[in-house]
Amino acid sequence: MITNSLSGEAAAGNATVAVGVTVTFLRLERFDRLDRAPRPLPAGTGLLSPRRCEVGFYRYLYGSVGAPYVWWLRRSLSDNEITGILADPAVSIHVLYVDAQPAGFFELDRRHAPSVNLSYFGLIPSRTGQRLGTPLLHAAIRAAQGLGAKTITVNTCTADHPRALPSYVAAGFQPVRAVREVWDVPLRLGLSIPDHLRV
Repeated sequence: MITNSLSGEAAAGNATVAVGVTVTFLRLERFDRLDRAPRPLPAGTGLLSPRRCEVGFYRYLYGSVGAPYVWWLRRSLSDNEITGILADPAVSIHVLYVDAQPAGFFELDRRHAPSVNLSYFGLIPSRTGQRLGTPLLHAAIRAAQGLGAKTITVNTCTADHPRALPSYVAAGFQPVRAVREVWDVPLRLGLSIPDHLRV
């Protein structure tokens, strides 16, 4: 009976929910639109890129920003795996602060330079609707340019904020392709899955 109980617990730990999304991949190759109408970060905000981002702080940022949008991949990784990502010199984390409190972040990956990927981008939910998204996106583009980017790639999906895709297009990103994906999201992560995304 003990063996059966353990097997049941293991099965429950491996349980998943199928989430169906459309993922749009975008690319930015011309920066003239940003040059014509730059949107600087407002007063009272600051952008910092820690030399060493601690795993716990990264999990806080990723979890706080991504929970409403089913960001699950990094949640499923071990601390050692997260440490490996953060220790890669080609990966940088940039944190937006408002009144000295974290308000959002973006992650840049230049392992395929001179193309830089905007791997993650977003605001903490309590900071949405405060006209911070566009200035932060422009700051992310400038940061990628500062890393020598000739092109910047990003992807967004139908689980993300509804303004994500229009915001990328408004900043000059061009859609490259859209694909349908089904994710097996582990239930143990405790994410709330909207009914319209369930397959």
